[in-house]
Amino acid sequence: MEEQEIQPERTGVANYVVEAVVATLIMLLGLLVLQGSWSLGSKWTSDGPGSGYFPFYIGLLMCIAGAGALYQALMAKERDMEVFVDRAQLRRVLQVLIPAVIYVLAVQVIGLYVASAIYIAGFMIVLGKYSPVKSVITAVCINVVFFLMFEVWFKVPLFKGMFDPLHFLGY
Repeated sequence: MEEQEIQPERTGVANYVVEAVVATLIMLLGLLVLQGSWSLGSKWTSDGPGSGYFPFYIGLLMCIAGAGALYQALMAKERDMEVFVDRAQLRRVLQVLIPAVIYVLAVQVIGLYVASAIYIAGFMIVLGKYSPVKSVITAVCINVVFFLMFEVWFKVPLFKGMFDPLHFLGY
């Protein structure tokens, strides 16, 4: 007789709850679009549609779609009771999401090139388990290539941040 592996029971928020929350957010966004387009002028004017005419109907469609999705999520005969994400999966997602948010904020302060080098090296060291020396060398080389490509060859300056740590290069 074969032994079955006992899987630990997954706990967390059910899929239908997440679907209901997302549907509600879509409806709220639709209402925001409706309000904004109404204030722009969503009616037909003497010379054609007002500025908010088409956004108004897009907002209306978003509200209708959100309401339909909310109805399906909450009133379905068989709700999707599967767990949306368990603790281990959420941890893996947050391992990427939190550094990404920090990276976006760092770009504002230290610029795209320096923030990208730190981001790449950090991911290589923490998640990739590469040596710090290889990670820093790789991150710096990648950003030097991007710097040369955009700033020097294409003459397209990318954002350098409030402190512009690469100002000494003359770009």
